[in-house]
Amino acid sequence: MNSRQATDSPAIVLATLNAKYIHASLGLRCLLANMDLHGGAGLRARTQLREFVIQQRPVQIVEDLLALNPAVIGLGIYIWNVVETTQVVRLLKTLRPDIKVVLGGPEVSFETGEQEICRLADHVVTGWGDVSFPKLCRVLLDGPQPLMKVIAGEQPPLEVLALPYNEYTDQDLAKRLLYVEASRGCPFKCEFCLSSLDKTAWAFELDRFMAEMDALYRRGARNFKFVDRTFNLKVDFSVRILQFFMDRMAPDLFVHFEVVPDSLPDRLKALIAQFPAGSLQFEVGIQSFNPEVQQRISRKQDNARTADNLRWLVSESQAHVHADLIFGLPGETLDSFAEGFDRLYDLAPHEIQFGILKRLRGTPITRHTADYAMVYDPQTPYTILQTSTIDFTTMQRIQRFARYWEMVANSGRFAGGLTLLLGPGSAFNHFLDFSDWLWRTTAKTHEFALEKLVDLLHAHLTAVRGLNDDDVRAALLADYRASGARGRPLCLAELLNAERAALPAGAPKPRAERQSRHVSQQAHRDAIQKAAAAA
Repeated sequence: MNSRQATDSPAIVLATLNAKYIHASLGLRCLLANMDLHGGAGLRARTQLREFVIQQRPVQIVEDLLALNPAVIGLGIYIWNVVETTQVVRLLKTLRPDIKVVLGGPEVSFETGEQEICRLADHVVTGWGDVSFPKLCRVLLDGPQPLMKVIAGEQPPLEVLALPYNEYTDQDLAKRLLYVEASRGCPFKCEFCLSSLDKTAWAFELDRFMAEMDALYRRGARNFKFVDRTFNLKVDFSVRILQFFMDRMAPDLFVHFEVVPDSLPDRLKALIAQFPAGSLQFEVGIQSFNPEVQQRISRKQDNARTADNLRWLVSESQAHVHADLIFGLPGETLDSFAEGFDRLYDLAPHEIQFGILKRLRGTPITRHTADYAMVYDPQTPYTILQTSTIDFTTMQRIQRFARYWEMVANSGRFAGGLTLLLGPGSAFNHFLDFSDWLWRTTAKTHEFALEKLVDLLHAHLTAVRGLNDDDVRAALLADYRASGARGRPLCLAELLNAERAALPAGAPKPRAERQSRHVSQQAHRDAIQKAAAAA
């Protein structure tokens, strides 16, 4: 990837290391779109964009960059790529110290004096780079040379910025997630989040933004991921954006939004309810249901209204609901988190994203470090290791819980098995028991084949939980059949052999994508809960 050498060497190369190829950097495209506007005429034509992935060898990335023979290389730095990009910068400055290396992005916008990558680079632009990076490039190319190494990014009014969406190529539209933003910033002050440093949220002019979305759609874009922190903050804007996509509904359209959980007015509900299954996804940041913890980290959230809105989304709409929790917040205990987890599980979102607190550079969460004995890993991603209420051993147990939860629960492949595993009683404690047992049994958190997971879940449910073997096998058989997998878990071998022998020749094998599996999983849970209530 990205090995093609340009016919005309660019003066400036904008580059970053994405987590996956499917991700397309919105930040770099914002810079690229503004090169002429804020760096002067002709600068855009002298700038090229190159994207890599963190799995590539740094020496390969450097070879590709040096083949372009640029004078300036701008690199986007994030928590997930800073280690790999540091190696890239070290090699660049060793091989070609004459090339000016400029860094930008959230990971290098704070604590620059403590970071090796900042010491290696020639310049660092902190904060917004749309205006400051083009201006810096102009003086690096034409002089006079800037005196400051660290340059505070200028935050202009949004109306003076060029929008980046023409910078998405046809290949981007066909094969990658398209990140878009109707607004920047956030009015809330949750201390674990960099957006807490914003004074407010700023919206792009809506007519202009919608014209860009229409242009993308006409070019064939069908996958839109909004990065706005608070999509539903301004209801009029939210309604217009949703109506835009509703009016252009297509079988392959998919739109993702991050929403404020306790704000879902009727006007929004009326539109959301019209979207067909598979077209709309909401990321709902719960983080904690503990009022004391919420207050401690300056998070304002009406828990009752949040629960009502989640309940409505799951039961009255066909949106895919992805809810976030954070473990390790100051003062949170294992018991209080378990209570919040169970409350969220009972609301039945399609996915619970179980995250562990990370100390993002610059966030105000550090003010609790001394009072709550918060110890973070000094290496990225700066994960919490222990607090005054959660010891290191417990934190490691929860790290494994999060990994196993992603594999088993969020995969959508274990509708029946998960229902047996998590009830009755505390879903959190049941899964923690399973997580502890799985670690003792396998000493692994990765590289589980689906067939092996089926056998392990069967062993736990029957040998440890003491559930009826026939009931467990029936549930796991239904799960495995719905997954479309073709292997033969040992616990299901006899049942699968009999079933396949009876299958007509040429019958299609069932297949299911992750979101559709979650819909089936939810239907299965509902059926079991109704049966239990009737009994």
